[in-house]
Amino acid sequence: MANVKSAKKRILVSQKKAARNKAAKSAVKTQIKKVYAAIESGNKEAAATELDALKSTMGKAQSKGIYKKNTMARKISRVSRDVNKVGA
Repeated sequence: MANVKSAKKRILVSQKKAARNKAAKSAVKTQIKKVYAAIESGNKEAAATELDALKSTMGKAQSKGIYKKNTMARKISRVSRDVNKVGA
């Protein structure tokens, strides 16, 4: 256990940041599941709507430094590719 005041503060700050990061990553994963659920149902309009919501959620996470730019681009590209396959 930390004894120095600054070390105790760092523990608290890192716990807050970890909780924020976990919440944001969880939100992204949930949104990805919603997109794939719409894809499974074969509804291209719903999938496109969910994809827009995913892009927004991931953009917020990336702006907070939770995801790197290339990681975001890769994930969105893969999901977009699958959305474009619906109805084709």
